Amino acid sequence: MVSALLPDSPAARAGVVVGDVLTRINGEQPRDVIQYQLLVDEASVSLDIDRGGLDRSVDIEKGVGEPLGIEVQSSVFDQVRTCDNHCSFCFIYQLPEGMRKSLYLKDDDFRLSFLYGNFTTLTRFTEADLERVVSEGLSPLYVSIHATDPELRSSMLRNRRGGTSLRWLRALLDHGVEVHGQVVVCPGVNDGEALEATLVGVADEYPELHSLAVVPLGVSDHSNEEDMRPHTVEEARAVIDTVEAWQERFNRLLGHRLVFAADEYYLLADRPFPEPESYEGFPMHEDGIGMARTFELEFTGQAEAATGVQAGFFASVDGAPAEGYRAPRLDVAAQPDSGGGVAVALSPSRKAPIGIVTGEYGARILQPLIDTLQRDDVRLVVVDNQFFGGNIAVTGLMVGDDISRVLATEPEGHRYLVPDVCLSSGVFLDGTRVDDLPRSVEIVPTDGIALRALLAGSRS
Repeated sequence: MVSALLPDSPAARAGVVVGDVLTRINGEQPRDVIQYQLLVDEASVSLDIDRGGLDRSVDIEKGVGEPLGIEVQSSVFDQVRTCDNHCSFCFIYQLPEGMRKSLYLKDDDFRLSFLYGNFTTLTRFTEADLERVVSEGLSPLYVSIHATDPELRSSMLRNRRGGTSLRWLRALLDHGVEVHGQVVVCPGVNDGEALEATLVGVADEYPELHSLAVVPLGVSDHSNEEDMRPHTVEEARAVIDTVEAWQERFNRLLGHRLVFAADEYYLLADRPFPEPESYEGFPMHEDGIGMARTFELEFTGQAEAATGVQAGFFASVDGAPAEGYRAPRLDVAAQPDSGGGVAVALSPSRKAPIGIVTGEYGARILQPLIDTLQRDDVRLVVVDNQFFGGNIAVTGLMVGDDISRVLATEPEGHRYLVPDVCLSSGVFLDGTRVDDLPRSVEIVPTDGIALRALLAGSRS
């Protein structure tokens, strides 16, 4: 279904309207927005349309590669391939009840991996999928590995295909597909010697991997898995030691570090983050690898542009909807203020004291940077995550209810900055909207450049 039209676009000039259902394009019925894009890239595009039960055809002439000007309602037109694994560490199983229905959907669809950077286990991947990935150049893809030992991987995924499905990873690499891997480390399950064995397996079997992220298990208060627990400080340090030792080995073997530990590990271990150059271009920034260092570079003026959200092919597909995977973070009728934020209510004076709303991990990254400013009118407003509980402390999982609880105790008349990373189309994960908050806030892009500009503007 056509959900939006670009004014004066080829489709709009040809008479396409919002609400039209595209049944065929050039005689074909595309299964997803990837095929849709290939079809509408042509100079001559013929659309079969269902408009309120009436069929009609629209022929459009445009330049080759010129955007058609249509945004479609969904990125997958047939059906999202759901996940049939039952991983004990899956965060979807740890969500509280009563959230938006879409948040409980587990996908294991290689198309969403390509479009949005979602991770797939490949347990539902097929020969036909491989043929399509190769023939259409669907690269990069993101694969959840967790363990290279077949028995351990099957046990972790609770799926007997888990032990054999990594054959598809080998096939993808053989065909030159760029693949980024991930290992979610569960204490007592795939850490220690098991993590060492996984990295040995990567070196032996999958050395062509572009990068491998090692991230810690997140455990909310709503987990029913008794064996799943947060890392201890000693365990976090052991993971870092393992990863850094293997970075040296991979560097000698392959010429690059390949494997990276998530920022959370360095926070848990109370160790300094690696130097920026050790991240080799931050290929897994969106997976929490090097976010702290990139923010620091942006905030201190050492980065010319913000890293931003890595949105996969979605960023360049004309017509691909965000669908919550990479939805616009703000969706309110608001105007940017002169300091770089977006005001969503009647804002206090630009000269008012500033409170930067952040999670517990975010505070540990931000506080040293704020201290360098030597300003008594800027402070952090730290939100502890009671909604999820457990060891959930990242800023991106802050919800409106927790922010409201904290802001209700804060003075009126101050400027409160809320990072956009915890929003999707202006809505927090718990369904709270920005205008439900008890204080006027400004939504700020979650990068150091935007925050630096806003703070500088507050003094001018």
